[in-house]
Amino acid sequence: MHPIRSWAFSALILAVAVMFSFFFFDWPSPPLQEMAGDIPGSLYDIAVKDSDGNDVNLGSYSGKVLLIVNVASKCGFTNSNYKEMNVLYDKYKDKGFEVLAFPCNQFASQEPGTIEEIKETACTVFKAEFPIFDKIEVNGNNAAPLYKFLKSRKGGFLGSRIKWNFTKFLVDKDGNVIDRYSPSTSPLKIEKDIQKLLATS
Repeated sequence: MHPIRSWAFSALILAVAVMFSFFFFDWPSPPLQEMAGDIPGSLYDIAVKDSDGNDVNLGSYSGKVLLIVNVASKCGFTNSNYKEMNVLYDKYKDKGFEVLAFPCNQFASQEPGTIEEIKETACTVFKAEFPIFDKIEVNGNNAAPLYKFLKSRKGGFLGSRIKWNFTKFLVDKDGNVIDRYSPSTSPLKIEKDIQKLLATS
C-alpha cells in the first residue's frame, strides 16, 4: 500500500475507534464541574416522579443496592438490557436490590412515546416488573437533579455527559455511587458487583 494511503487508512481506523469509545464506553474521568448549588448533596435528598406523576423521595430506597438506568424502547440495546435487568431484579429483589428505570428521549429520539405508552411497552412487551419512572432528560440545562448528581459522582470518557441509552449507575446501601457502566455493558456482567454490595452489612 502507498505510504500516504496507508497513513490515511490508519487515521480513519483511529477516528472510528475514538468515536466508538466516545459513544459506547464510559472511561473514568474527573467529576462533573458544576456549581455546587446545582447538584444535590445526597442521593437521598432527591425526589423524582413515578410513572403516575407522584413524587418519590429516593430516601425511601435507603439501605438498598440500586441499579439506575436511562432506558429507551426503540434502541438496539433495549431487548437485551430489559431481559437481563429482569433476570437481576427477579433474582435479588428480595435481598435488597432495586432497578430504577428512567425513560429518556435524548438519544436519536428512541423513547418518543408518552409515559403511559412507555410504561405499557416496558411492562407488556419487555415484561419489566421493576419501577418505571417519569420521562426525564439526562443531559443539558434541563437534566434531572438525579442525573446531575450521578454524573458529578462518576464521570465518563471525554466528560461526564451520558453518551447513550442504557448507561448504568450502581449505588450502594448508603447512597454512594460505586460505579458507572457503558451502554454496551451487559447487565449480567454487573452481577458480581451487585452481589458484593448486597453482602455488605
